[in-house]
Amino acid sequence: MPTFTALTTLAGKVRAEALAEAIENLSPEPTGVGVFEIEDGSGLLEVGGYFVEQPDEVALALLAAAHGARDFAISELPETDWVAKVKRELAPVRAGRFYLYGSHDAETIPDDVEPLLIEAAMAFGTGHHGTTLGCLKALDRLVTAGHAPLPVADIGCGTAVLAMAAARIWPGTVLASDIDPVAVEVARANGKANGLVDRLHCIEATGFDHPALAAAAPFGLIFANILKAPLIALAPAISEALKPEGFAILSGLLNEQADDVVAAYADQGMIVHDREEIGEWTTLCLRKS
Repeated sequence: MPTFTALTTLAGKVRAEALAEAIENLSPEPTGVGVFEIEDGSGLLEVGGYFVEQPDEVALALLAAAHGARDFAISELPETDWVAKVKRELAPVRAGRFYLYGSHDAETIPDDVEPLLIEAAMAFGTGHHGTTLGCLKALDRLVTAGHAPLPVADIGCGTAVLAMAAARIWPGTVLASDIDPVAVEVARANGKANGLVDRLHCIEATGFDHPALAAAAPFGLIFANILKAPLIALAPAISEALKPEGFAILSGLLNEQADDVVAAYADQGMIVHDREEIGEWTTLCLRKS
């Protein structure tokens, strides 16, 4: 199926969002619309629409003129086998002692690593993103420092790569929860593929609202690689669910958002153990004092 893109730029977030909303009302309808800040210091924003039919060039020209945007650049993208593309381009990732790879790279596993298999078809949460990579590196630092904070929970687990990493190095069962039932199934499949089916307990839950989480608490380590708003909302629950001196590894945060999260957890008696910026993303390792 062909995909068409229509891209333009303009100044002003309000105007850009108004243009994006107008694009959504076009016929043929776009399959998606996005507004992105261009990080070149120009102050411009890019507005893009994605279509499975040729977009109406006249209607787009009128919208650009009405909103003070540049003329839309319309392109047809070639059909792409995304799984094959990921296999070609998604190279293995090393994060401390952890090595994340697809089955097509199984022959590349070094001898001195803890390998974690994530298939290309399940490419989110592979470790290429700065948030997942930051969490794995924070875990590696805890292990190197001699910490073994058990038991472990991964809240908002996605592919459960963080939960699996913990299960690779410490005994016991790791709890992996997600609000999305599809993510829970992906987590279970990844656990099976990595020989951790008996070490990984995957559950569908909102926050800590599940009997299994209540029964396993208090935790020595909690992962939460989600977003700023839910991390702040979960601050009381995460602090309450931790043992004294327990750790929370938090990410999904833009660098400029990290201090707000640190402040929210400081209100719950948690202090910064370490923090790391990878690109535009920050990972926090906090400790309950």
